[in-house]
Amino acid sequence: QVQLVESGGGLVQAGGSLRLSCAASGVTFSTSAMGWFRQAPGKEQEIVAAISWSAVSTYYADSVRGRFTISRDNAKNTVYLQMNGLKPEDTAVYYCAASYTAALVTTSSGYRYWGQGTQVTVSS
Repeated sequence: QVQLVESGGGLVQAGGSLRLSCAASGVTFSTSAMGWFRQAPGKEQEIVAAISWSAVSTYYADSVRGRFTISRDNAKNTVYLQMNGLKPEDTAVYYCAASYTAALVTTSSGYRYWGQGTQVTVSS
């Protein structure tokens, strides 16, 4: 089984940066695509970014493209989300997830394991 633990969230002013980390354990991590999702109060969960096992393929939501970067270090069993140019509308709980497959997955139903989430709050 895979365990995912997010870290790196916090309070930041608009225009600032944060880097989220997701530490994973379990034999399936190195062969699983990974994703970052977020959910703000009163809003539906949305995918933020995703990355294939090989890290060759990535996906970004339109709202974060150009500002956020997803990466992974399979040797360290860790996936990252570098968030630059943060905006108040980025405020949400951010979750990392591991998919069923190595290929890029962009829907929540395609992810098998989920972390507990880390809060990101961006002030005006």
